[in-house]
Amino acid sequence: MTVGRYEDGDPDWSESFGEMLLGGFLDHAHALPPDRVGPALADAVAQIHGRETQILLQDYGQQNLVPLAGDGREDGDPLPIDGSAAGRCFLTSRPVEVPVAGGVRVHVPLLDGGDQAGVLAVTLDAVDDDARRILRRLAALAADTMRSKNGHTDLFFRTRRGEPMSVAAEIQWSLLPPLTMTMPSVAVAGVLEPAYDVAGDSFDYALNGDVLHLAMIDAMGHGLDAATMATVAIGAYRHARRISVELSEIYLFMDRAVAEQFAPDHFVTAQMLRLDTTTGSLQWVNAGHPAPMLIRDHRVVRRLNSPTTLPVGFGGDQPQVSEVKLLPGDRILCFTDGLIEEHESGQEEFGEDQLIDWVHRLDQADRGVRAVARDLSHTLRRARGGATTDDATLVLVEWRGRK
Repeated sequence: MTVGRYEDGDPDWSESFGEMLLGGFLDHAHALPPDRVGPALADAVAQIHGRETQILLQDYGQQNLVPLAGDGREDGDPLPIDGSAAGRCFLTSRPVEVPVAGGVRVHVPLLDGGDQAGVLAVTLDAVDDDARRILRRLAALAADTMRSKNGHTDLFFRTRRGEPMSVAAEIQWSLLPPLTMTMPSVAVAGVLEPAYDVAGDSFDYALNGDVLHLAMIDAMGHGLDAATMATVAIGAYRHARRISVELSEIYLFMDRAVAEQFAPDHFVTAQMLRLDTTTGSLQWVNAGHPAPMLIRDHRVVRRLNSPTTLPVGFGGDQPQVSEVKLLPGDRILCFTDGLIEEHESGQEEFGEDQLIDWVHRLDQADRGVRAVARDLSHTLRRARGGATTDDATLVLVEWRGRK
């Protein structure tokens, strides 16, 4: 049989409308300046008679979706994530359609590599499955294109800022991986508070084959000193992870790096986890953090306590690795002490019991880790009276079972 031919005749190599539309955007995407991605997307949407095109990006505080301004697109005020159609699309990662005067307002998630940057919003006269398919694929192309250009522009960073950011927070945000990752076997979502002034808290993760690696840290102090220590700790963690040393040895790499660069009384609390996504086997080392919580069937069933390990930088011995076997659907909640030690003036600390109570209220069926982590962080902050005198970070991991 001749290559490129079917037994029943030649394949149809002609360009369909959908291929022409998507291919036209893709052919020029590599050469588009960052500020022309939006206009190019609006031009593509116009070919299916779409109008009032908006690219809505999540702000750093995870409160609003902010329109990316530019030629050919609809400007406007930020939209609250809570209570808006665009916000519902963002939190569920599913399209949301709303009837409007003269047509339908369609909201499509901007999905990229397991993360979601925001929402594409377009008004059409009417919606059918062909329009939905094309918009979904255009949104994916736009998300990939913005991600590829994010490293050489400040446009998207500036759009996402709702208020001035400290230098320490600038450093921390530059260290972070995407706040969320959703894959068939595992999902991760993290939140940092205060978003515009975080200094010592950070987290990092990587999915290498069937293994998810995750670390959360809290460098002592505030401001640039804490951000600098966090940078060294995360850098050492990534280095050790990438040369594939064991979990207990990763701790030693981090400990040595911090001890060599800072005074003897400087330290970083840390938590390192390793999840085999084929078996659900979770290993962890805890160096000064509150114990993670195991959530099963939307209830906290146990704290994952482990042998005492000194914080990073104090020259501790090689730690003992703890292990537990997860069930499909189990979630692990990791958090720094700022989440539970905050208190209103003259009142008791917020505490783990209140944290568990809010987990039980918010971790409900059919809610993804992105929505639960965000709601949990924001709800806890409101319950603390809106006060955050220390960094408060949480990361939620879900093992979905072998896929």
